[in-house]
Amino acid sequence: MPLHHAVLHDRVCLEARGPEAAAFLHGQLSRSMLELAAGDAPLAGWADARGRVRAVLRVVPLPERWLLVTPREGADALLAKLRMFVLRAKVTLARADDVAVAALLGDAADVLGRRGVAADTPPNRMVRRDELGFVRIAPRYWQVLGPRAALEPLAAEAESAAATAADLAEIGLGIPAITPPIAERFVAQMLNLDALGAVSFDKGCYPGQEIIARVHNLGGGKRRARRYALHAAGTAEPAPATPVLDPNGRIVGDVVRAARAAQGFELLAVVDHAAAAGALTCCGAPLMELPLPFDVPRD
Repeated sequence: MPLHHAVLHDRVCLEARGPEAAAFLHGQLSRSMLELAAGDAPLAGWADARGRVRAVLRVVPLPERWLLVTPREGADALLAKLRMFVLRAKVTLARADDVAVAALLGDAADVLGRRGVAADTPPNRMVRRDELGFVRIAPRYWQVLGPRAALEPLAAEAESAAATAADLAEIGLGIPAITPPIAERFVAQMLNLDALGAVSFDKGCYPGQEIIARVHNLGGGKRRARRYALHAAGTAEPAPATPVLDPNGRIVGDVVRAARAAQGFELLAVVDHAAAAGALTCCGAPLMELPLPFDVPRD
């Protein structure tokens, strides 16, 4: 697969600065922040008191600040809500508008090697070189964070691609994106955040921790995110919260995110376990389930 480069204009970075930034994020996010090793760049969820996920963030700790990669849509509202929990903590939250996000998709070994970045860096790890941070998301998918001017040379070393290529890669990995239509709708397990390593069940209290831990320890979850193909000519891209229907027209799921594929669309949808094996439709067209890189748990 040739190397493709895309600027992810639909992503922004928030930042947390200050002597208590790590402790503040540790107390808010579903993933432990205080035990991260140097170079870790994990996914983490931020939930409300009911365990309903407000955001899924890529957390990138740097010596001078913590970066939180999130969809652009709803980012300002998310920042405002996070600030409500700062109280007396010695932490400052802001938009990191000096940081842009790009994607490298395909065989990036040569481009990485020229910059001293090991192509076999484990997933969810970040290698920093000068002004750029190279975060390996999957074997053939890297996100690169840095000033726009520093990112520009990468574009000359790869074929141009649309940002939807990165969306497709993330859907294939089962990574959800939380935007306002679905914020505070799904508990962490419904989005497979546990299977994605975005939840630490041995950490202390954080918003929604009691509910998320109860589902983990006692079960009872009835819905999980699954990956589907939607092949239908003339169908518009399903928006987040678009319903998934069973053969009787009953709503049994909700779209989380979707992206245009070679034929139609691919999407992640949270679907009832009891309905997942049946014939499902979305936007009037049939859905075909596609594999994820992990087995979808049944709580």
